[in-house]
Amino acid sequence: MGEQGSGGDGKRAKAVKKATAAAKGTAAVKPAAVKKAAVKKVAPAKKADAAAVTSLKPPKPPRNESRTALVRRARRINRELAEVYPYAHPELDFENPFQLVVATVLSAQTTDLRVNQTTPALFAKYPTPEDLAAANPEDVEEILRPTGFFRAKTKSVIGLSRALVEQFDGEVPGRLEDLVKLPGVGRKTAFVVLGNAFGRPGITVDTHFQRLVRRWQWTEATEPDKIEAAVGALFPKSEWTMLSHHVIFHGRRICHARKPACGACPIAPLCPAYGEGETDPEKAKKLLKYEKGGFPGQRLNPPQAYLDAGGRPAPPLGAG
Repeated sequence: MGEQGSGGDGKRAKAVKKATAAAKGTAAVKPAAVKKAAVKKVAPAKKADAAAVTSLKPPKPPRNESRTALVRRARRINRELAEVYPYAHPELDFENPFQLVVATVLSAQTTDLRVNQTTPALFAKYPTPEDLAAANPEDVEEILRPTGFFRAKTKSVIGLSRALVEQFDGEVPGRLEDLVKLPGVGRKTAFVVLGNAFGRPGITVDTHFQRLVRRWQWTEATEPDKIEAAVGALFPKSEWTMLSHHVIFHGRRICHARKPACGACPIAPLCPAYGEGETDPEKAKKLLKYEKGGFPGQRLNPPQAYLDAGGRPAPPLGAG
């Protein structure tokens, strides 16, 4: 980190030295003198110095951070997150590629938890693409109602099921160019399926991923495809899928959109946005979610590694 912020550290040191000297100087002045000079000289100086001191936080990587420094910092963040979340996994319940592509389409504008609570009934009634392709839309809508936007989602899942039957013999294709042709399937959904059902690397740019990589100044891009390209260039392709899981896990558990738990963040020294959220460790701990805070996770049937780490299965729809 020294190569990223040495100039900033020098400025901070000068600010602290100046503030300390100012404090000593004012201590030697008699009360009456201080009272007369406060408005013109002492008060403005103390105000400026106080601002300099209170602004001292963990070093922030500068905007002009070199490419090499950025790559090193980004990869170190991923390594740190891998140690914190060795059990990171896709948080949608699925048993095969068809279930995963449908569940991922349903996850738009809702939580994985809500999808996981809804899909058991859907797949129990329509276990194959052929079954869902021939389904009555009104029956499917009733099942999908809890996920929100259920009419549009019904159209998408029935449409992609028909496409699978008509174009791919009822099998989910394992190529990006084929997946994105399915109704409701974009690059994000395609990479979820490729990475987790077929073991082919891909970066999942969801809302959590977008928020965190911008906070970390990995990219200033706002469009998902540009974020995907920028972040992908920082890492070996073989790491893309697990990188996505690490970042998304961290975004859901600690680095929240409105109240990030900065004081409980394991990568705080590497984060340019440190201080945007609660920095007090005890208060930050109260903001933690899922297994970090002792709450149920997103999946009804999570991997054993997640359970071994202290995670708890989510409750089924309607429970509690």
